[in-house]
Amino acid sequence: MDYQSLPKIELHLHLDCSLSYNVVKQLNPAISYEEYRASFVAPPKCTDLADYISRAVKGFELMQTKEQLRLVTLDLIEQLKADNVIYAEIRFAPLLHIAKGLTPAEVVHSVNEAVTEGMKQYDTEVRIILCTLRHFSEEQSMETVRLVEQFKGSHVVGFDIAGDEAGFPIRNHEKAFQYAHEKNIRCTAHAGEAKGPESVRETLQHFHPSRIGHGTRSAEDKGLLDLLRDKNIHLEVCPTSNIQTNVFAKIENHAADKIYRHGVSMSINTDARAITPVTLTGEYTLLERVFNWDRDHFLKCNLEAIEHSFTSADMKERLRRKVMAAYAL
Repeated sequence: MDYQSLPKIELHLHLDCSLSYNVVKQLNPAISYEEYRASFVAPPKCTDLADYISRAVKGFELMQTKEQLRLVTLDLIEQLKADNVIYAEIRFAPLLHIAKGLTPAEVVHSVNEAVTEGMKQYDTEVRIILCTLRHFSEEQSMETVRLVEQFKGSHVVGFDIAGDEAGFPIRNHEKAFQYAHEKNIRCTAHAGEAKGPESVRETLQHFHPSRIGHGTRSAEDKGLLDLLRDKNIHLEVCPTSNIQTNVFAKIENHAADKIYRHGVSMSINTDARAITPVTLTGEYTLLERVFNWDRDHFLKCNLEAIEHSFTSADMKERLRRKVMAAYAL
């Protein structure tokens, strides 16, 4: 089936991992296509998550000025439009973009302004999630969550923790998540990717997010799946990315279908549109081929994504109507 024409919702998408060759060439004309494929795009199979994340460095190195941040943001929104994504939450870590003198607030302001411009240009709704990283200090995590608070009322709508959960404990970040809850900041958190179900349990217990980034290894623990379902915790599932990071050996082994059948709230996402060179159209087609998913599966995933998105009730209702109308045909 052709999924290109269907409207889609994407909740898990890293800005600094989605630079197209088109924008990379604009930012640094010296980079050849071969070099781009080698440095910005991960191979079909990485050693592990840490190996995969190393590709992000090339992306954020080219995102250190206001204009670079603007161009990368507009480039991603153009990619979303081409994929018929009508609402997306894009995430990035502001503290990775201060190497050339921008303050963290200037970084967020630049992306926020670019989102305003891009939404007008491409008629796609976009919101922003700010990330702290697993290897950051408590101070860096607090600085990041305070930026979410500072930009309340803008396109910035949530707080996340990303990075290699296998290599770094949660201790440094408990204070930031506690602060987020005190200030009614909506939270998601990467877990259950580089580590097993215990990392999801630990994250739920200490950070209390309403969504989990990836979370696919929850499928190894039926009790955890029950908990996720009963507490209505949403999993932002990224199939092809999980194959690249070696969470699963091949797509046929992926837990997406098992999680869906268990009744856990979930959505399908790309994670990164350069490091993982995929679209949602491609991911839907893949799941149809491997697990015999059909429109009903994707309708359910998109409605769950809308329900658990960090946008306003009014915007959720508008998105619901659009999705329902298209999938009813």
